[in-house]
Amino acid sequence: QVQLVESGGGLVQAGGSLRLSCAASGSISSFNFMGWYRQAPGKQREFVAGITVSGSTNYADSVKGRFTISRDNAKNMAYLQMDSLRPEDTAVYYCAAAKNIVLVTTSLGYWGQGTQVTISS
Repeated sequence: QVQLVESGGGLVQAGGSLRLSCAASGSISSFNFMGWYRQAPGKQREFVAGITVSGSTNYADSVKGRFTISRDNAKNMAYLQMDSLRPEDTAVYYCAAAKNIVLVTTSLGYWGQGTQVTISS
């Protein structure tokens, strides 16, 4: 059982940057998919960015060009670099891992506890 722990959230002004980290308690090499999701108050959880074990990435349209996802399989870490932050990026951000993106929302997916990101205008 792998546990995921996010860190790096906080309060920043619009236009600023944050780097979120996701530390896994075990090897992430078996997780072809790792991703970041977010949930704002009163809204459904949404996909933000994903990365495969080979490094292929995809992003939600709302964050393309501003966010960058990466992973370090040797360190069992995943990251989300967030630049040009906007107030609408305010949410709890969750790290997730699974063998593929379809499984991430099933009982075969692993999730962290989330980290709060707040962007002031």
